[in-house]
Amino acid sequence: MNLAKQYLELFLVFFKIGAFTFGGGYAMIPLIRNEVVNKKKWLADNEFMDMLALAQSVPGPISLNTAIFVGNKRLGFKGSLFTGAGIILPSFIIILLIAIVFTQFKDNQVVERIFRGVRPAVVALIVAPLLGLGKSAGIKISNIWVPITVALLVWLLKISPVYIILFSAIFGILYFLFIKQKTKK
Repeated sequence: MNLAKQYLELFLVFFKIGAFTFGGGYAMIPLIRNEVVNKKKWLADNEFMDMLALAQSVPGPISLNTAIFVGNKRLGFKGSLFTGAGIILPSFIIILLIAIVFTQFKDNQVVERIFRGVRPAVVALIVAPLLGLGKSAGIKISNIWVPITVALLVWLLKISPVYIILFSAIFGILYFLFIKQKTKK
């Protein structure tokens, strides 16, 4: 396959994912994984999971970060441009069209009810893939109390997610230094 076709293939794979995924970046991750690891075999599963961890740790949308890392791994900097454009372009086009059309229907009760009805489905579209990713990363389903507790702390007690992240980082470091290291000896 010549280089132009490889760039086009990268673009189309990520354009398709960007165009047909609802629920944001986390809902795209299982689709990206399926395309990149299972169908195209561009990455091994452990490489993808490492790349996903890296994509979560850098600023920006996780789906875009993942796409850029895949593109870079596959075809270097230009590959990153094609995957990045592929994942962003569908959302940009859809939001632009909605902005043009929505101003005409923003006060329509039917449209408002439709958007209210879609919210639970979007939550389910995010939660289901996260559970699958957690399983493949070796996280036990019995630890589901952690995200539920965090959600309740943010929602009910109005604790900033920044404090929860800082606490978790400090706890993780202390756990590793004092508990995990002692069990190795």
